[in-house]
Amino acid sequence: MTVLGALGRRVSAAASTTATTDFASTQAAMSEDGAAATPRSGIVEGGAGATTATTTTATTGAWLPEHGVGDRRFLDIGDVELESGAVLQDVTMAYETWGTLDPDGGNAILVLHALTGDSHLRGPASRAHASPGWWEQMVGPGCPIDTDRYYVIAPNILGGCQGSTGPSSIAPDGRHWGSRFPLLTVRDQVEAERRLRDALSIQRWALVVGGSMGGMRAVEWAASYPSEVERLAVIASSARATADQIAWNTAQSAAIRMDPEFRGGDYYDVPGGRGPQHGLGIARRIAHTTYRTADELEDRFGNRPQADEDPFDGAGRHQITSYLEHHAGKLSRRFDANSYLLLAHSMNTHDVGRGRGGTAAALERVRARTLVVAIDTDRLFPPVLVEEMATHIPHSDWRVAHSVIGHDAFLLAHPDLDEWIRGLLGR
Repeated sequence: MTVLGALGRRVSAAASTTATTDFASTQAAMSEDGAAATPRSGIVEGGAGATTATTTTATTGAWLPEHGVGDRRFLDIGDVELESGAVLQDVTMAYETWGTLDPDGGNAILVLHALTGDSHLRGPASRAHASPGWWEQMVGPGCPIDTDRYYVIAPNILGGCQGSTGPSSIAPDGRHWGSRFPLLTVRDQVEAERRLRDALSIQRWALVVGGSMGGMRAVEWAASYPSEVERLAVIASSARATADQIAWNTAQSAAIRMDPEFRGGDYYDVPGGRGPQHGLGIARRIAHTTYRTADELEDRFGNRPQADEDPFDGAGRHQITSYLEHHAGKLSRRFDANSYLLLAHSMNTHDVGRGRGGTAAALERVRARTLVVAIDTDRLFPPVLVEEMATHIPHSDWRVAHSVIGHDAFLLAHPDLDEWIRGLLGR
């Protein structure tokens, strides 16, 4: 058993039914991956999961203590033994909450973010939160997940870069973990979330909900701990990774690793270094293209030039080129390349049926009342793949939403999704 210690110490600081519907073709800029209860013992409301270290912020878009705490809370969950046999010591989880926990803890809902998302479901962007809340239309007072009724917890994923322990955290020797950080699986990430829940004295989730990579963790929660999940909602996700998903993730990962500034993953403390921002930007261009549909991009941009630029002169760009560059730069300012690699690998190895007799057998373990939603134009998680969960999970409702957008539609406001979530919580 390998012990990897002191990741992120705290810093004190001030039978299924089917339906089809239509997503609005909102041309949103967001992309996959965008009053609290009284704290309990061990919770830090102000502070990070790391000791102070010298760093050049240009090398990473990871959250740093000097950015301010914002709405985050931090909780040390102790040691986490990984599937690999390695043990991470003193793991810190960052999370945000909304609403008030009932005395019996029965109204707690877990919301799980996608690949480059974070804990910030609601609230404005700020120095502490690089992006505004990514699911404000779904979570809040009077929303389908009503924070006047439910206590909502959104953690930053283990291995992420927005406050939870990850490669940009500080190791016991005072340096960033970087290339030394161990590989993680989706089950490892669920285990960390379960430790967080236990520390908050919550015995059972009223609902676990997630889209894309968040959906992978959600279904893993329900298969691993059937008695601890009352309701489950999986949106635009799957019970296992596919060859197509792994292929796209592999191309994105290669782009990051080929950036000379990647330096094998140890780029944080290089004097004057920039970090693998170019490689991360290329990865984002590839990913973002898979999150949308060809029809939507053609309708929005076609082959039109950007503003007064002339693509024929060798320097001018097309509108679609400018659009992808915008998203590349936006991600590099708020995310860490090592976390991107780590989380993409977690997605690639996702398989709820591993060691459980296959996918069907694992899904049949689920006891939660379940909502499964696919998007008809989603190339990453096509309906036939998503439907596998509805086919094998008992007590599941199967819904297909129409959208011209593709995978990213799971992030957008949609009245029928609102209705489906309200219906699930009403059961």
